[in-house]
Amino acid sequence: MSSKNLVIVESPAKAKTIKKYLGKEWDVVASMGHIRDLPASKFWVDIKNNFKPQYETIKGKKKLIDDLKKLVKKYDRIWLATDEDREGEAIAWHLSSLLKLPKDTPRITFHEITKEALQKAVKNPRSIDMNLVDSQQGRRILDRIVWYKISPILWQKIKRGLSAWRVQSVAVRLLVEREREIQNFKPSQSWTIEAFFEKQKVKFKATLEKIKGKKVTISSSKKVREILSKLGADNLESQHQDQILDPVKRISKSVEVLKSSSKIDFKLVDIKIQHTKKWAPTPFITSTLQAEASRKFWRWVRQVMRVAQKLYENWFITYMRTDSPTLSSEALAAIKKYIIQKLWKDYYQGRNFKAKSSWAQEAHEAIRPTNIFKDSSELWLTWMEAKLYDLIRLRTLASQMADAKVKVTTYYFSPLTDMEQVWIAKWEVIDFLGWLSVYPTADIQKESLPLLKKEEILSSKQIVASQKWSKPPARYTEASLVKKLESLGIWRPSTYAPIIATIQERGYVQKNDKYLVPTEIAFLVTDYLQKYFEELMDYGFTAEMETKLDKIAQGKLTYLKMLKDFWGDFEKYLDKAQKWEKQVQYIGEKCPKCWWELVFKYGKYGKFIACENYPKCDYKRQTDEEKNYLEYLKEKYEWKPCPEGWTIVVKMGRFGPFLTSSEYPKVKRVASIPDPMQEALEEILDQKWMLKDPESWEELVVKKSKRGYFLAAKNYPKVKVAKPIPKDILQEAKSRLKEL
Repeated sequence: MSSKNLVIVESPAKAKTIKKYLGKEWDVVASMGHIRDLPASKFWVDIKNNFKPQYETIKGKKKLIDDLKKLVKKYDRIWLATDEDREGEAIAWHLSSLLKLPKDTPRITFHEITKEALQKAVKNPRSIDMNLVDSQQGRRILDRIVWYKISPILWQKIKRGLSAWRVQSVAVRLLVEREREIQNFKPSQSWTIEAFFEKQKVKFKATLEKIKGKKVTISSSKKVREILSKLGADNLESQHQDQILDPVKRISKSVEVLKSSSKIDFKLVDIKIQHTKKWAPTPFITSTLQAEASRKFWRWVRQVMRVAQKLYENWFITYMRTDSPTLSSEALAAIKKYIIQKLWKDYYQGRNFKAKSSWAQEAHEAIRPTNIFKDSSELWLTWMEAKLYDLIRLRTLASQMADAKVKVTTYYFSPLTDMEQVWIAKWEVIDFLGWLSVYPTADIQKESLPLLKKEEILSSKQIVASQKWSKPPARYTEASLVKKLESLGIWRPSTYAPIIATIQERGYVQKNDKYLVPTEIAFLVTDYLQKYFEELMDYGFTAEMETKLDKIAQGKLTYLKMLKDFWGDFEKYLDKAQKWEKQVQYIGEKCPKCWWELVFKYGKYGKFIACENYPKCDYKRQTDEEKNYLEYLKEKYEWKPCPEGWTIVVKMGRFGPFLTSSEYPKVKRVASIPDPMQEALEEILDQKWMLKDPESWEELVVKKSKRGYFLAAKNYPKVKVAKPIPKDILQEAKSRLKEL
């Protein structure tokens, strides 16, 4: 055998790249992620025996483990090269245990998959860091205790199938509290008054800010009219339009706009010029990458991390789970060289960033390209990979570029008819782009105001007073939820994507457009957990537990002490929770069968109305919402011809409504309810004659993938004809659905 060394990594894609760099004397094999874990079937944590976990080979991994056991015997030396975070360290430990590797088996880590990084790692191996392993074990056991002990109580008291988690439940609490803020919000009105000017073909506006030295607060149209009358602005034209207060519930309020075309003369009483800077951004860490990419591309956090994982495995970027904005000296030198050579030496301004959080791992590095000189056009990337790569690359470049210089000019005007009023026009102009030349954050204003002199008189030909209603706080998006969790200290690089994915998959949260909206069951569970597990749901307590896990990773605390301290208090909460009264929601009606009260209940397939004595009394019925939905479906689909004969009818089954033949069950045709977005798109595309490919003449249909909707041949992927749907058509379809 020519190869003497066997390297075990996590992913096959990474294995191919590493093999290419290490050469003939090395073979590389993948463990395909975790190989051993606590099974879901039982508790598997022996609390009385120092919280000893009973691990089991993950289903489907037995053959892989058997193959690895045979394989390791053929090599002189085994190297463990799993990811450098706590999860990776735990995988290395599990591999070492199952494969019965010697204690001195070298463990290597690298932040980027490059030849230099791999050679450096091989020259500096270490042993498995049991502090990191214990931190991962501590988190896993802690989460198992919470999930396995609280979830059955929720089944008894609220609904079967519910789950409670240590961190995810706190994230749901954030969403529930925000939704209640929105529900309890009472909008208040305010007015702004603006004067519009034009000089040397440049248009600008000034806003009324002060009267008699006091800041203006206008809360009624009566006050607006008083101010405008003093100005001499008459002939007021009143217009009404809608202001959207809640994009999810489509709540809007009518707002009034008052316009005057009277000519009003203003004197420029003062000019102030200020020179400021826009500071360069830090390189990406996990949370900022998730938030920025999610915000810019409207992709789920989980999708962002999947794409980043692909980029890392194919050696295009450094490791994507990091909490440190630090850049290596090699990277800093390469970035400096690029900026000076490709841009301009005045654009370079080197910086060394440090993490703001005390728990950040400064030994790690920020997320950056492995080769700053290559943009996405020079790499073999998918469309989404290219988008994310360019975002990371340009952010990295921006972090080492000069600050942008901004000139802020503020003009103070007073109307000749009332010199006690002060109107302000502010104008920002970028004098020097600096880092904004590669990473613009907003529209850049390059046009200066015309040259104005103090005491100059300008005439406004239009005054506009606009009514505005205060908006409720915005619902969380995935990006803003990540930011909030980070600010509370409830995060670590590997946790955000699974947190957000889990609360959606388990039905606690629905995604409406880009907003995360808690479901009805989320309110019930959150209230229960806050009542009986107050400390567990506390933001400070959750952040403190994360700090303790960090201390375990640093060797400053043992995970056994952390678990014992937690269990002592948690056990008391469990005893208290067992005495809960079952949650009951009365609807204010009597049961027509036995005259007990009717209540809302939650079954396996959703909410329904039943007798309080259910199941002894078998009376139950649908909720009004479900009835209305069924009526809508019947109106839309019934009495149309059925492909199998007779006509289509809508029926309710175990998994919700479905379409079938009026001769069901003789005619065994069952079809799911069509996707409303898919139907809307097909209707629009049909009207625009776009359901045929102009090149191949293939008939096209709308299909749906994880990335969204697209046009494809009926027999796709056998017939490889596919193309994106134009953005304007997607927007039109969304508008139609909102109207419905």
